[in-house]
Amino acid sequence: MKRLKILRRWFAKKFGFARLMCLALLVVFAGARLWDPLPIQELRLRTFDMFQLIDPRQKAARPVVIVDIDDKSLAKLGQWPWPRTRIADLILNLTSNGAVAIGFDVVFSEADRLNPDQVANQMRYLDDATRAKLRELPSNDQVLSDAIKRSRVVLGETGQRAISSEIDKSLPFTGVATVGEESAERFLFEFPGLLRNVPVIEKVAAGRGLFTIRPERDGLIRRVPMIMRAQGNIMPSLSLEILRVVTGTPTLLVRTDKTGVRAVRLKGVEIPTDKNGQLWVHYARQDPSIYVSAADVLDNTVPPARIAGKLVLVGTSAVGLNDIKTTPVSRAMPGVEVHAQVLESVLSGAVISQPNYALGVELLAALIIGLLVIIFTPNLGPVRLVLAGASFAAILVGVSWFFYAQYRFLIDFTYPLLSTTAVYLTLIFASFVREQRQRKEIRGIFAQYMSPVLVEQMAQSPDKVVLGGEEREMTIMFSDVRGFTTISESYKHDPQGLIELMNRFLTPLTDVIIEEKGYVDKYMGDAIMAFWNAPLDDTEHEVNACEAAIQMLERIDVVNREREQEAADGGHVYIPLNVGIGLNTGIGVVGNMGSDLKKNYSVLGDSVNLASRLEGQTKEYGFPIIVGSRTALAAKEKFAILELDFIMVKGKSEPEVIYAIAGREEVMHSGAFQRLRNITIEMLGCYRGRDWQGALDAIERGRKSEDADTLEKLFRLYEARIKDFQVNPPPENWTGAYALLTK
Repeated sequence: MKRLKILRRWFAKKFGFARLMCLALLVVFAGARLWDPLPIQELRLRTFDMFQLIDPRQKAARPVVIVDIDDKSLAKLGQWPWPRTRIADLILNLTSNGAVAIGFDVVFSEADRLNPDQVANQMRYLDDATRAKLRELPSNDQVLSDAIKRSRVVLGETGQRAISSEIDKSLPFTGVATVGEESAERFLFEFPGLLRNVPVIEKVAAGRGLFTIRPERDGLIRRVPMIMRAQGNIMPSLSLEILRVVTGTPTLLVRTDKTGVRAVRLKGVEIPTDKNGQLWVHYARQDPSIYVSAADVLDNTVPPARIAGKLVLVGTSAVGLNDIKTTPVSRAMPGVEVHAQVLESVLSGAVISQPNYALGVELLAALIIGLLVIIFTPNLGPVRLVLAGASFAAILVGVSWFFYAQYRFLIDFTYPLLSTTAVYLTLIFASFVREQRQRKEIRGIFAQYMSPVLVEQMAQSPDKVVLGGEEREMTIMFSDVRGFTTISESYKHDPQGLIELMNRFLTPLTDVIIEEKGYVDKYMGDAIMAFWNAPLDDTEHEVNACEAAIQMLERIDVVNREREQEAADGGHVYIPLNVGIGLNTGIGVVGNMGSDLKKNYSVLGDSVNLASRLEGQTKEYGFPIIVGSRTALAAKEKFAILELDFIMVKGKSEPEVIYAIAGREEVMHSGAFQRLRNITIEMLGCYRGRDWQGALDAIERGRKSEDADTLEKLFRLYEARIKDFQVNPPPENWTGAYALLTK
């Protein structure tokens, strides 16, 4: 035990526990990569998607043509499925125009419902002679079979989730052989059932392959199985079978190793796959020029040069036939074009793959870069640390991109980047913990002398805490308890009770200010000075200050109810606490002010003086919250704002419009408030236009309105002014501004 402690101390001193933890992280991430859970897989796939978006396959030639059963064809020739005779005409026209091979991305699994014998049985009013003639005609399926014999056609088949019927063993299958240490069967995707074409056309086709495509978990088609199992049979994909037919390969060879399938071989061609026999499709941008309408092919209006020497895929882009896929380069690509992209990739040699050594490269990169980060990061400064992290990330991304761009190899950089980032963040966190320990010591030393906010600021950036300050826009608040002198006189024989009362109402008011992101500057007896947008930025400081003011009134109401109940229970006189609040927004100089012995983080400026004056005017105007014009303008969408006056404050050359806050947004939209505001606007308009009688009439109408008692002090104030102006009219250049006589 003693030796273990000594060893632990030695490691802590020489190497550090943070570095040991990072070494353990490297091992954990290596294990996670070998396990390869779904989140890591999906991150890797998204990275490969990004590569294809940035650098898709470039089309040097167009060896494939898609005959599209599009909306135009359906509108002209009728709904799908079409009669097999029409499909036969399509094959014959394509063959006569020089198609090398024709592959169908559709399956003809049932007999044609328009076969002559079927028509003879279904039509009610045919005479016997006509029915007999119809039954003597060859079936539509036979007509299609005859057309297939005269061409090189690869029929499409599809895997199913359940077995629908037994497989006809007499129908041909493509031969598949395995070359390697392991059997291919256990690695391939398997479908319990197989849906084939009707025997009369199946047995005469040059080839047959599965057009079934398996999307990834997120719905994207990144890989297409080249070889699959369906109802116990190993079968090629449609595109692989087309390549087998045109190359004349009798048997497909599947190359395997202990990890799974590695490639599929044709005559002279080896197609690399993943362990499940899937080809990573190297997509090109969608190219409308490879599409020709099936209706045009049937009308023989397609130039033969569009078909001659090409591999032809017959499929659909019609929305109603629901064969639309999502790929890394397109949100909506017809499924038949995915097969075309596979053919073009293989024929042009532009295939992408994950080499066998990809996993080893990823693990080695994570180990080397992780060790470099562990060794050098703790000794680097902040700037060098960021540069080093960016460099490592750039190296990982660059190497991965190099392999893709030059060799079309998919080497994942996300795993080593995640591993390195985890190590990097662990070391940063360890450094942060050390710094926090140092800051805690600073807080312990200065907390008894300074406010918590400033102590934190000093701990974070000691160099910024200096005498002087900065100019910034702020919202300043002054609040005061009305008639507190009278209340305090009732406690002249109970000073302890007075202190308890002050703490009782100052505490909830302070809590509100702090909760709404404000900073309490100072207490002046029963008054509070606070401000917003310093020392921390607050983009909604005006709104937050107004919300704080309303909540302060609400919390004072709670305190008053409690005190009223206590007074009733104790049998003593109850005097309510009434708070007046002034708010103003403007430029202030804020900073640490004072001497070298004692500092106070505070604000100075005209905006501060006006906020103080507005608080003093709350008792004159009869509203507990009065705000300046800039505060009102910023808060008008969220609060019920009522214009009160146009005042001239002593010491200022410009008058100021002041407002009352009557409530929150629900009050603003109430009918009562809207009527009172309209009355006030009318009164102020008449008053400033020297229409004294009009103003008095508006006041009288206002007194008859609902909730008019809230404006009674304001009405009386203006009545007194108007009566004075009627005797002593204002000067000609009067703008409506009223010079405040009181603070």
